[in-house]
Amino acid sequence: MVRGRSDRIFDLFIYVVLVLVAISAILPLLYVLSISLTPYSEVLKNGGFILFPKSITFDAYKELFADSVIPKAFWVTVFVTVVGSFINMVLTILMAYPLSRRKLRGRTFFLMIVVFTMLFSGGLIPTYLVVRDTGLMNTVWSMIVPSAIWTFNLLIMKSFFESLPEELHDSARIDGAGETTALIKLVLPLSIPSIMTVSLFYMVGHWNDFFSAVLYITNKELYPLQVIVRNLLLESSNLSQQTDVTLPTVTLQMAAVISASLPIILVYPFVQKHFTKGMLIGAIKG
Repeated sequence: MVRGRSDRIFDLFIYVVLVLVAISAILPLLYVLSISLTPYSEVLKNGGFILFPKSITFDAYKELFADSVIPKAFWVTVFVTVVGSFINMVLTILMAYPLSRRKLRGRTFFLMIVVFTMLFSGGLIPTYLVVRDTGLMNTVWSMIVPSAIWTFNLLIMKSFFESLPEELHDSARIDGAGETTALIKLVLPLSIPSIMTVSLFYMVGHWNDFFSAVLYITNKELYPLQVIVRNLLLESSNLSQQTDVTLPTVTLQMAAVISASLPIILVYPFVQKHFTKGMLIGAIKG
């Protein structure tokens, strides 16, 4: 097929747009990283705007992690992310698989209930009262249990399970496999892209969540990393007040932002292939 001049112009336009979008996404992260690694004197010399520092220092990170608040908050966030995502995936798979079976009695009714939760929720106050009365206040489980299943992720998993050929289930039944065996030995190995996609959604959601902690946690020892970073950005924490003589608050703030963002940024390249495939397949059939 011969490509005309208009096609090449359109391709050039697309590339320009993609480059601009990439720059708009990279520049803020580069700015935050540069400020966190730049000595205070150079920050003042450049009016507070630096993209490529001439000299690098890790003093902000040393001061940030010298206090026990940040490491504790980091491990709380890691626990909530890992354990919470595991519980999310187990419950999501156990609910999505039966709903994907067209022969399930009452399937339409249960799907209507699931979709209903996307449109209407119990409300903030009733949810708070349930968490309080079940004894989850001031525990890490208050950041996991109330969001055990996300409806959107459940529908993605259900759509992926439905996209698998029915002949696979028929052959499994002929070989004497029940639904549990078919799920574990047949469906899950074929669902790795969707599982990785939904797992990434859950992990990012748990890692970035601070509202649940603000709502349910009053013990500062259980604050996740995002709450500490939020306090540092909005209120100037005790750590920044104690070190403001040698390190500017903004440097500590930027170091905290990088520390909170870096783990998810490092994880994403390893699941990008599965993430893209899972999103495409989940959108084909629903």
